[in-house]
Amino acid sequence: MGGAALVSVVLGRTEQNDVALSMKHFVLFYDYPADFRERRAPHRAMHIEHARDSVARGELQAGGAFAGDDPPLGMLLFKAESAETAEAFARADPYVLNGVVLSWRVREWVTVVGPLALAGV
Repeated sequence: MGGAALVSVVLGRTEQNDVALSMKHFVLFYDYPADFRERRAPHRAMHIEHARDSVARGELQAGGAFAGDDPPLGMLLFKAESAETAEAFARADPYVLNGVVLSWRVREWVTVVGPLALAGV
């Protein structure tokens, strides 16, 4: 057994554990126009399929729109090693590609409390 492998075994580290430790939460915010419900209708099935594919890969944890917000706002929570995962999702999302989303932004969210927290204290 090589030196690095031996150290990993002694410390109880595995590649899987290292990946889990490097995971972070990222929030993708969508700014919608006032008439987004009408605009999304022809693209909704493809948007939901895109979201479900991301869920299946373990990236998208939850998503939806805030009720009653004016202007309307959407939020999608990702678990990934970098913001690129959420950014790539947005760039390929049928809502973005078809003008349902006016603008979007990704922010790292440091979660410290609760069963989903990735940076517990």
